[in-house]
Amino acid sequence: MNHPRKTILFILPDLEAGGAERIVTTIANHLPREKFEPKILLLRKEGTYLEILKDDVEVIDLKTRRIRNSLLPILNEIRKRKPEIVFSGFGEVNAYLSFFIKMFPKIKFIARETNVVSKHVTRKDIRFFYKFYNNFHRIICQSDDMQKDLVENFNIKKDKIAKINNPVDFDFIVEKLAESVKPESFKSDFKNIVAIGNLSSRKGFDNLLKVFTHLKEEKILLHILGDGRDRELLHQMKNELELKNVIFHGPQKNPYPYLKFADLFILSSRYEGFPNVLLEAGACGTYSLANTCPGGISEIIQPGINGELFGIENIEAFALKIQEILEKPHNSEVIKNSIQSRFSKEIILERYEELLSQL
Repeated sequence: MNHPRKTILFILPDLEAGGAERIVTTIANHLPREKFEPKILLLRKEGTYLEILKDDVEVIDLKTRRIRNSLLPILNEIRKRKPEIVFSGFGEVNAYLSFFIKMFPKIKFIARETNVVSKHVTRKDIRFFYKFYNNFHRIICQSDDMQKDLVENFNIKKDKIAKINNPVDFDFIVEKLAESVKPESFKSDFKNIVAIGNLSSRKGFDNLLKVFTHLKEEKILLHILGDGRDRELLHQMKNELELKNVIFHGPQKNPYPYLKFADLFILSSRYEGFPNVLLEAGACGTYSLANTCPGGISEIIQPGINGELFGIENIEAFALKIQEILEKPHNSEVIKNSIQSRFSKEIILERYEELLSQL
């Protein structure tokens, strides 16, 4: 007997390069079309991932700048389109939406969390909405840390939570690396270290700059990729600390060559959800050094195989750790396999498909 296709409406602010955006694009592209019809509702239709989204995924553009102004248009679209499943992939939208779920008794609602909520959501007005979070039929967490946080700090029922790690699209990365050459800024007589992320306090680049004050005499370059609200602050800090060995590259459309040719990838975050960039560094065969912080990092790092964990608050010891790691050889095939065997998109998408079919 043929079951009718389920329409899934994914909700995101935009499709700019970011973890949640990457995941939703991957899921929408690869869900089997005989079972599902994916549509993506964006607050504004922009972002680099629009280019890789398959043509048969309808994109609905709300043309709104601010999340709080988008709530009514989102509810109107849900009412008009009557999808079987609404999949909201962005913390703030999830929070507001939870309040209105009861208005749509026939629709199943899924929220995908992107962070350890108690660390990330500080505004009281948004925290208020988490009282209604149990209205969701399923809440997807990517790590044990996120799950524990929701149960303990927000009284979310355990059976509501589905833990699904983030997938890595190896085919996409291989394709991006096919035409890649070593970035010009990489000096061959230096060790090149790469860090990638939004230039905001959460990513801990201020601590990483402090670490590099202890590596001024070494032949080590730090390449930071990304943009964000703390850009001026970090540039100023670099100048004040006289760090000639640190280069800010801004956001890169194709960051993979930086990862592939790096001698080491560093994650300096204060907290994470489940860092895609750590997965992608591993997928490029690069060894990682990550700060011990909440957010599933210990689920990704297999010490001595694909990376190491070390507290960045101990600035000087972290600098020594970098030097120690750079002196050892690392097998890029072993590193790739450590990621692929656990987080390849085939493994993870199967879990998403199962969850969506069960609802």
